[in-house]
Amino acid sequence: MPIRTRFTIWRPLAAAAVTLLTAAFLTPATAHAAPRESLPVYSYEDAVREAVWVDTRLDGDGDGRTDRVAVDIVRPREPAARGRKVPVIMDASPYYSCCGRGNESQRKTYDANGAVVQTPLFYDNYFVPRGYAFVAVDLAGTNRSDGCVDVGGRSDVLSAKAVIDWLGGRGTAYTTRTGATAVKAGWTDGTTGMIGKSWDGTIANGVAATGVKGLKTIVPISAISSWYDYYFQQGAPLYDSGPDWLSDYVDSPDARAKCAAVQRRLVEQAPRTGDRTGLWKERDYVRHASRVKASVFLVHGLQDLNVRMKHVGQWWDALAEHGVERKIWLSQTGHVDPFDFRRADWVKTLHRWFDHELLGYDNGIDREPMADVERHPDQWVTSRSWPPRGTQTTTLRPDRGAHPGAGALGLRKGRGTAAFTDDPRLGETDWAARIDTATPDKAGFVTAPLTRDLRLSGSSEVTVTATPSTPTAHLTAVLVDLGPDTIRDYAASGEGITTLADRTCWGESSAGDSACFKETAPRTADVGHTVVSRGWADLGTYADAGRGVPLTPGRAYSITLDLAATDHVVPAGHRLALIVAGTDKDLIDPPADTPTLTLDLSRTSARVPLVGGARAFAAATSTAATSGAATTAPDASRSAPADGVRAPRPAPRVP
Repeated sequence: MPIRTRFTIWRPLAAAAVTLLTAAFLTPATAHAAPRESLPVYSYEDAVREAVWVDTRLDGDGDGRTDRVAVDIVRPREPAARGRKVPVIMDASPYYSCCGRGNESQRKTYDANGAVVQTPLFYDNYFVPRGYAFVAVDLAGTNRSDGCVDVGGRSDVLSAKAVIDWLGGRGTAYTTRTGATAVKAGWTDGTTGMIGKSWDGTIANGVAATGVKGLKTIVPISAISSWYDYYFQQGAPLYDSGPDWLSDYVDSPDARAKCAAVQRRLVEQAPRTGDRTGLWKERDYVRHASRVKASVFLVHGLQDLNVRMKHVGQWWDALAEHGVERKIWLSQTGHVDPFDFRRADWVKTLHRWFDHELLGYDNGIDREPMADVERHPDQWVTSRSWPPRGTQTTTLRPDRGAHPGAGALGLRKGRGTAAFTDDPRLGETDWAARIDTATPDKAGFVTAPLTRDLRLSGSSEVTVTATPSTPTAHLTAVLVDLGPDTIRDYAASGEGITTLADRTCWGESSAGDSACFKETAPRTADVGHTVVSRGWADLGTYADAGRGVPLTPGRAYSITLDLAATDHVVPAGHRLALIVAGTDKDLIDPPADTPTLTLDLSRTSARVPLVGGARAFAAATSTAATSGAATTAPDASRSAPADGVRAPRPAPRVP
């Protein structure tokens, strides 16, 4: 359990207590019983703290010698003294010196001899006393490592993989960055689990996709599964910069001086046209999901507008196809670590996961529900599988409405057309707020108020047939829950959390590394609508998702937009809406022109994963008249704008 404190730091266990606990843990009676939980029986204060430099066998910076990456290690002293070997928890990151990790932006610190004093986050404080080593790797080109940052490419991934090879006895490391004294990892059993948020978790995905021996599990938090989909979606640019900017952001001064050639490749091979090139293929981990041998415990925010939920859907589905053992948590937050939105349960669950996957303890976590989903702030539900059994992709079709404003959304094929003109000043929050008002910037389609709850779980897609008026056009499709709710305010600073003054402690502290972290609370918003899922595309990629072409004004084009995975219940009394529009302000960049697009409703549809499928949808909309929701006029309360969260801030460029 955590210790709560405002001013003090939880100091290490007294030596006598450690001795007693260690003796109890190692008695013959318990040695033969099957353990179910690792206990904090080792001293964190006395842990071994050392640095090695692992040879990556690459020469990314072109200086004529192979690059070495810095590896800072914190491991319990007692097991090695008794001839016992320990597993490793590893976080490979580009952020340890430039930017920091966690809600408090912690960086590595070192003593006068270059040994690590503080490693960010709680992993070492909590797990080292329980018999794990913690390994913090500076990715190539960052902090104390050689080489160049290549943003998810061979250098990033193989520099981290080289460390796992060394831990398994298959690589070479040295006691210094330039010296010739080799060192072996004789203290570990070669069993490794990788963890990390954002770029760190992305590296875990990439290393797992190599199939490296010894990697038993990964815990990717808010992580990328394909770097193309971080910068573009179907040709539509999500940011006004490319991977060269990100590389320069985290490069060490030494790397900036040596890595001009790498920077040029990142510019030349990642054109802002959105065309897929070999650079993006190299950084697509989904296509190598068949190589993954490690189990995967995936955590993500359903409203993450930095590393968007598309990364979850495609990675999860690919892993499922290849039979990878999986577990998932989905929160209502944006780009937030579970330590900051569900702390006590997270630490307990992560502890049990690593005990099971790395120590082999039969604690039952593999027999528990696969998915935890945050339905309301701090209110969670579970599913035995995810998406739940009984989920069926259901085709919903837009139709003209009987009243000005939104059209209808139902099971029957639509008729006629709907038109809108791209307005880059507006976005999804504007469209949803005016769903029942005819506006020139969107085409909206709604169900009647539901008579039963309707659960969406998984990834959707929207196929549109659109005729543009200009040679360039971008499209957005969003699914929206229309109705009042209290949700985490994912668009605010903190992305759904508020950081408090009080601290709680998780593990042991040392003089230079506190295990105590600021607590958080949900930051909520009362809303009249909630965007459930989003997707974007450049209409010019209609024939080839990897290459865009100019459009012929007046010609009809069909394209399918992939929408992000979600898990959301539209409650009885609410309505489900599909909105199709142009530029989604601050989430994609606008096209060169300002097109008007005309939709052919008979050839436009949404394929939505519904628990219970078409029958569930029909039952939930059963009070609608025969012609569907089109005959249901919006009541007076819906004629005013329906508030959502504030408009999303400009998309962050740093995962």
